[in-house]
Amino acid sequence: MSKITAGQALARVLIDWDIDHVYGITADSINNTVDGFYQEKDRLKYIQVRHEEVGALAAAADAKLTGKIGVSFGSAGPGGVHLLNGLYDAKMDHVPVLALVGQTATSIMNTNFFQELNQDPIFADVAEFHKQVTTAEQIPHVVDEAIRSAYATRSVSVVIIPDDLSGQEITFDGFKTKPIKSVSQVVEPKVEDVTRVVAALRKAKHPVLWIGKGARDARQEVIDVSEKFSMPVLSTAPATGIMPTDHPNFMGSRGRLGTKPAFEVSQAADLVLFVGTNFPFARYLPQGIEFIQVNNNLADLGKQHDADITVLADAKRFFQELLKSDLTIEPTKFLKAAQIDKKNWDKWLKSLAADDKDGLSAEGVIQGIKENATDDAVFGLDVGNNTEWAIRQLPLNKKQTFTMSAWYGTMGFGLPAGLAAKLDYPKQQVWSISGDGGYAMVMPDLLTEVKYHLPVINVVLENKSFGFIQHEKIVANQALYGIDLLGADSAKVAEDMGGIGFKVTNLKELKQAFHEIAELQRKGNQLPIVIDAKIKNVDPVDTSFMPIDPENFDAATISQYRKQYALSETDQPAFSDLLKKL
Repeated sequence: MSKITAGQALARVLIDWDIDHVYGITADSINNTVDGFYQEKDRLKYIQVRHEEVGALAAAADAKLTGKIGVSFGSAGPGGVHLLNGLYDAKMDHVPVLALVGQTATSIMNTNFFQELNQDPIFADVAEFHKQVTTAEQIPHVVDEAIRSAYATRSVSVVIIPDDLSGQEITFDGFKTKPIKSVSQVVEPKVEDVTRVVAALRKAKHPVLWIGKGARDARQEVIDVSEKFSMPVLSTAPATGIMPTDHPNFMGSRGRLGTKPAFEVSQAADLVLFVGTNFPFARYLPQGIEFIQVNNNLADLGKQHDADITVLADAKRFFQELLKSDLTIEPTKFLKAAQIDKKNWDKWLKSLAADDKDGLSAEGVIQGIKENATDDAVFGLDVGNNTEWAIRQLPLNKKQTFTMSAWYGTMGFGLPAGLAAKLDYPKQQVWSISGDGGYAMVMPDLLTEVKYHLPVINVVLENKSFGFIQHEKIVANQALYGIDLLGADSAKVAEDMGGIGFKVTNLKELKQAFHEIAELQRKGNQLPIVIDAKIKNVDPVDTSFMPIDPENFDAATISQYRKQYALSETDQPAFSDLLKKL
């Protein structure tokens, strides 16, 4: 039996669980644990971030992108507290994350020592599993248990470790118990439930398929169901890309991060087939729509919208059984109108992207990313208007993937997500897209990308405003107070940090920047890049409520809305008008 420090035993447990990197900042209350990482440095990489929040956000991004547990650590007191933002992001998006938190040595605990806190209550709300070890021998066992819990519950686990314990030698030769990361429990749909759904689809005139991340492994089935039953498809924003975004039947998302066709088609629907999601904004659908919910989690059925038909089933298996039906619906006028609506919307976005006479548009920058992104690119999206622009335009039609702070919605997620993505997928092109507000919160960790040679392309959309909040103030008729931001030369800052920077103010400069970036990539560049895009501060069209249908809104309301967002009736006719012309 070999003797090693408890810190090294902890590192070996992580390695056995196929964890190859951890994020954090070492300090006196966690130094012995980090020294254990050093003993296994050939197999476990310590990524030294510049702020523990960034490490926790990156760990959450790891889990979202790969399905594998993300790991971050912090010292007692402030280091551990700094982790909370990233841990809450993981909790809200139901992904497995482990946080290792230092604590003062056992001999001085409960003596009101420097940075000593009663830390377990701090993490009790965010973590499903939260324990403080009391002996060195417990450390590998409790960490192993914590990882199993995180995977089993798709949640956060926190282990608090007094530093003197992780420095003690223990006898440890690993565990025989297999590290199982997931349990394959496919919930089969009942034949009678599928039969009821088919009968409902047969009667419906305007059916819509609405998918969430529960359908993430069912891309082809989603396409086939949409085409077989002539259904336009909506997705939740995090589920964008399950159905190729350039498919003519894909409408996008409903809500602030949505599209005109998604809003209009869902408003006109008489049946919604709601599969693999617990989307909270479904409660705002018009009354009188037949609602069918398919979910593999019993607790989610009926949670957000009362369901006429409920099907407890795995999304992919449900679709497969549905496709066996002898019912096939030829393309309807409803579907054809939806396809035209989508085509008009995409054309309008492209026209905004091509127009920089009054300044560079955000749509122009995202269009440039779209034209220069590889087919397997990975995108880390921050929170704010940048998310709206990105979700509406990014190419998510092949093997591209993205991650976002979906339900916690924390600013500053973009850069840590890009950092994590490049560690997870070193051979793929990685982008982060941020507003200037969110980017400024985490900008120092560009140094982390420099230090570890992570050539992420970080795009900063600078409009000198908290734009998402600006819109809320406009809608509430409030003063635009407290939202203005001081601009910065983020390109120069990037260069001063050892990275590469490009400042762009128009489409010509943007095109040239992308040309130079392509050449850098061709030559094997290993430095992070920042595109500092100085965009005009334009309030993006609010697609959460679009009063342009003459059958439901008065002429004055329609005119005011169209004028506010420069939506001409010629370019963007109402869906009801499109339907009448078919």
